[in-house]
Amino acid sequence: MKQGLLDIMRMSRKCRMVLATCLGSFVLVIFYFQIMRRTPFGVDICCRKGSRTPLQELQNPTQYQFSSTELTHQIRRNRIAQTCQANSARSRKRRVLTSDDLKHLVVDEDHEMIYCYVPKVACTNWKRVMMVLTGRGKYTDPMEIPANEAHVSSNLKTLNQYSIPEINHRLKNYLKFMFVREPFERLVSAYRNKFTRRYNTSFHKRYGTKIVRRQRKNATQAALLNGDDVKFEEFVGYLVDPHTQKEEPFNEHWETVSSLCHPCHIHYNLIGKYETLQEDANYILHLAGVGGYIKFPTYAKSTRTTDEMTAQFFQNISAAFQTKLFNLYKLDFVMFNYSMPSYLKLA
Repeated sequence: MKQGLLDIMRMSRKCRMVLATCLGSFVLVIFYFQIMRRTPFGVDICCRKGSRTPLQELQNPTQYQFSSTELTHQIRRNRIAQTCQANSARSRKRRVLTSDDLKHLVVDEDHEMIYCYVPKVACTNWKRVMMVLTGRGKYTDPMEIPANEAHVSSNLKTLNQYSIPEINHRLKNYLKFMFVREPFERLVSAYRNKFTRRYNTSFHKRYGTKIVRRQRKNATQAALLNGDDVKFEEFVGYLVDPHTQKEEPFNEHWETVSSLCHPCHIHYNLIGKYETLQEDANYILHLAGVGGYIKFPTYAKSTRTTDEMTAQFFQNISAAFQTKLFNLYKLDFVMFNYSMPSYLKLA
């Protein structure tokens, strides 16, 4: 009887050991998957504390496989500096930036970066990436974030939300980057998106009705009421009309990049281009130390506004309007080293 009790106790002890081992293994598995859910490689991408900042990596790189890319960005920086210097010499006005001028500068505190977003230059995907970088594990894949959610202002913090000392500190110590695009290609892309898509009723009501009223003779009541059939020629006429900018600033989708990001007042470390989007984006993510975990989303080439498509839109624009339009966007052409389009007919 006593021997039987000892055997039962031994078995019970073995069971307890097995149970403890299983429980421990289960906890480890749960812990592993919690980490893996944050990033595909089990690395916390939200925080860089104790590591080099992107600006430090740019100024003193530990890897040299991007040396040609850095040379390209140095040339772009020099071009902007030369243009700003020449433009400053011609103008007697010295402008001071206001809080409203900083609303396009998205701040990533964890990776110490500032991104100036420009509509129609892959800004939706860049906002998605910034939400992953600043989300502290809330997001892991940029493409899982719906496009409309990427444009909710409360999802990202902008520089105008800081005090003046905090703004100055970040402008001095954070890596600052922006992306640009051939100005007229960007303009046509904005027109296609805002005036030829039926779902953009807010733009039709706010701008379309105004454009039709000013630019179209004998407009129908339906066109005046809905503003959903604006022609590109009418859109251009609205832009070059002197009363337009006197009435209110351009909408951000067709405002010049130099007016959105103020590169003559803010020293950008990197100037990416839409034409080299993937290469430039990968370089920035590399500097941030997340190149192995986050991939910049690719865009749909079939729907992209191309140079050939832009040329077709300009076919029906008069030489006088083309000249006025080029003068409006001339600074962007010069500053970001875009040549005057071959299809342009200047008066």
